[in-house]
Amino acid sequence: MGEEKKIRESHVKSLRLLQLEKAIQTIPYPSVERLMKELEVSRRTILRDIDELKIYYNAPIEYDRSRKGYYYTDETFFVKNVLVSEGELVAMAGILPLLERYDNTPLKDTISKVYDTISQMMPNQVQVQTSLLNDVQFISDPLPNIENDVFEKLFEAIKTHKSISFGYRNLSSTEHTPHSNIDPYKIYCQKGDWYVIAYSHKHEKFNTYNLSRMKNIIFLDEFTPDPDYDKKVHIDPNFGIWNNDAPIQKIELLFDKSINTYVLERTWHKNQNCYQNEDGTVYLSFESNQIQETLYWVLHFADSVKILNPPELKALYKEKLKKMIEKI
Repeated sequence: MGEEKKIRESHVKSLRLLQLEKAIQTIPYPSVERLMKELEVSRRTILRDIDELKIYYNAPIEYDRSRKGYYYTDETFFVKNVLVSEGELVAMAGILPLLERYDNTPLKDTISKVYDTISQMMPNQVQVQTSLLNDVQFISDPLPNIENDVFEKLFEAIKTHKSISFGYRNLSSTEHTPHSNIDPYKIYCQKGDWYVIAYSHKHEKFNTYNLSRMKNIIFLDEFTPDPDYDKKVHIDPNFGIWNNDAPIQKIELLFDKSINTYVLERTWHKNQNCYQNEDGTVYLSFESNQIQETLYWVLHFADSVKILNPPELKALYKEKLKKMIEKI
């Protein structure tokens, strides 16, 4: 208990120093009496804390005898001491794996510079309430590689409304094939994968292209953006960003009781309906037009899920299982 008391007192002191610093910065020439009232501490504590700010933090605090109060000779000064709670520490640690989603893009260098700038602005001395950071490790998903030139040129093409041509390798292809007269509109990042929604004049529709499969982007003429873009692009950010004209369908699934907690504790879709039955199984339903992406997601549960609806998803599931069995 003695050690815990010391730590708690240290935290209280850190917060008090921050409050004292703020009071001197915001109150015109506060006197000792005014600071005592603001911080609700004794004269002795105020004088001791002011001395500590000056000695240990090099605070440029001076006393103006004519105004009978304290002030900073350098208004840009701030106390180089931060109290980081357990929750705040987890939040800070959680930022790092999020940044890893940009590892395969040119944004990584930019974000790293911003993070370094923030780190340099942080105080030299940081008090942490727990050693939790040493006990947490984040496991990242493998990310596809994206050529820097592709990423940069796509953003420029979208900004300047330039049509482009490029080489593209489809999922089942062995080489890149030429794509020309493509109008890029918007870039999406889903689970670390980067995509661009673009209008193909050849196919006369909006298609989705994976940035990691693109190369050799060339700028063409300027195009006029379609004002009805939002009405013509049909995606579901919860399950897939592949544009298609398929109608939105109600997906109904029944999960085995062996994984009921796993299913119940997550939000799989923003419009989902999820509940546990009396026998322990879990019913999940949501609406989406991304049947193919839903299929890939359902396959990940193997024999722990039963497809109730729609019939199309059932048929695709059976067909995929049949092909898998044939390869055994």
